[in-house]
Amino acid sequence: MIHAAFAVTLLSLATLAPIRPPVVPVQANAVPITWKVDPVHSDFQFKIRHLVSKVTGSVKDWTGTIVVDPTSLAGGTVEFTANMATIDTRNERRDGHLRGAEFFEVEKYPTVTFKSTKVVAKGTTMKITGDLTMKGVTKSIVLDAEYLGATGAPEAGKQKAGFHASGKINRLDYGVTWNRAIEGGGLTLGDEVELDFNIEAVRS
Repeated sequence: MIHAAFAVTLLSLATLAPIRPPVVPVQANAVPITWKVDPVHSDFQFKIRHLVSKVTGSVKDWTGTIVVDPTSLAGGTVEFTANMATIDTRNERRDGHLRGAEFFEVEKYPTVTFKSTKVVAKGTTMKITGDLTMKGVTKSIVLDAEYLGATGAPEAGKQKAGFHASGKINRLDYGVTWNRAIEGGGLTLGDEVELDFNIEAVRS
């Protein structure tokens, strides 16, 4: 009788509360967020060999847009435009030379632009492939980038995100060919230019 009653009880429980598989929550797709470069707290620098050392310069006036969800960096896009008339190497004579026909020809080619074509992410680091256009020439380059985090309320204008990116280009690829032989051999300038971006961007 006890066994029969126990069996009836189990049958009743099974009828009232059938066993179901656990519900696995579905993660929502990442939503791209547009971030505008804050020029007051960001800088675009470059570096090139001069004789036996390196000279560092910057572009004061530049704008950029990053579209990315920090939880899904691989889906992002990056664009920037630099006003080459604002190039600054802390030497007015040199800056005038750089703006002229032997270097950037800013009257004819006022801007340098970059537009990403692919972003590969691993953790907080990224490889950003994109088209860099300078003096009417477009070449594909790769920037090594890192997402540095975000702070502030998520409302537009209140949340900020940090990024750093760097890369190298050969100036000869873009028709920037000026150089001068130096006494004893060698040339005044190197061909490789190092690019460096420190970015604080505002959610828009």
